[in-house]
Amino acid sequence: MSLQLTQQAADRILHFLTLDDDAVGFRVSVKKMGCSGWGYDVELAHQVKGDEITMEDKGVTLIVPQSALDKVEGTVIDYEKQGINQIFVYKNPNATGSCGCGESFTTN
Repeated sequence: MSLQLTQQAADRILHFLTLDDDAVGFRVSVKKMGCSGWGYDVELAHQVKGDEITMEDKGVTLIVPQSALDKVEGTVIDYEKQGINQIFVYKNPNATGSCGCGESFTTN
């Protein structure tokens, strides 16, 4: 299992982790949403659940539920500033399509 963070994404996540003493990592999951099927669901994690795996990248503990592994495998998470907006951007090699607004994606 592999997820990668760009240095910008790692720096931003590490910033959030320093603000929450109870956080143990950054959870990356998916949920059904949008017109294409799946959307990313990320949050600071305060515990690792029994059905999750952990990995480290650039000093960040990434936590992924086993049910999301096949959908996020190989994803590179970036962090971009677009004008006044700041967002995480996901480059997922498993995505076979996405909706027009980019909020959701499809996998095989």
